[in-house]
Amino acid sequence: MDNQEFLTVVGNSFKKFLETGSRSNEKLKILHGAIARDLQTRLGSGFSVQSLGIGNGKEMKIDGKYIDKAVDITILKNQRPIAGIGVKFVMQNYSQNSNNYFENMLGETANIRCADIPYFQIFIIPDKLPYYKNDGTLQKWEEFSLHNSSKYRILSNDNIETSIHTPTKTLLFVIHLPEINEEIRNRSEYTIYYSNYEDMCVCESEAQYGTFSSAVIYNDYEEFASKIVHYIKFKY
Repeated sequence: MDNQEFLTVVGNSFKKFLETGSRSNEKLKILHGAIARDLQTRLGSGFSVQSLGIGNGKEMKIDGKYIDKAVDITILKNQRPIAGIGVKFVMQNYSQNSNNYFENMLGETANIRCADIPYFQIFIIPDKLPYYKNDGTLQKWEEFSLHNSSKYRILSNDNIETSIHTPTKTLLFVIHLPEINEEIRNRSEYTIYYSNYEDMCVCESEAQYGTFSSAVIYNDYEEFASKIVHYIKFKY
């Protein structure tokens, strides 16, 4: 799967989210399943991959240092979990949860990595996304900003060998959805607008988010996947 194919999968996942809502895992089957199948192909024989949308269609629990964790994508060798990948695709109401997303990522990473299991993270977000009130009314448009990306730039400088809370490798992917050319007043109108797109053309954001060091890969799925494969085959 190259970057354009990855963006197509992200677009399909977004459209499924519009169809089924935030409580459904159907959108995850599309996204997680595609990544899992790609990694299975890249890793080849001797390894297997488990997630929604592949294999038995279930997430696998990994024994963490402190608690067992159901992991989005698990890589196995000889039926034993040897690596995990957490995937987060944020589509609405980012600002109220932005710090929680980041802190939860650090916590779940530390739990798995302290058990001597490599753990990778994927974070996907549109550069512009809706923020709704509890009743579904659109309160404002949010933008993923240079300020929002600063925590990932700091993370990118971490030494993964000494910073156990830092993912073995992180993919930050900021996407751009087709522009909305009419007034949107609520969640329903937003859903209807994008649902009318037969071909959801998702592309990489052209916004500038600064420079990232080696621990974080920005908007390059192919490089991220190749780094995972290289790391796992070297370690195992």
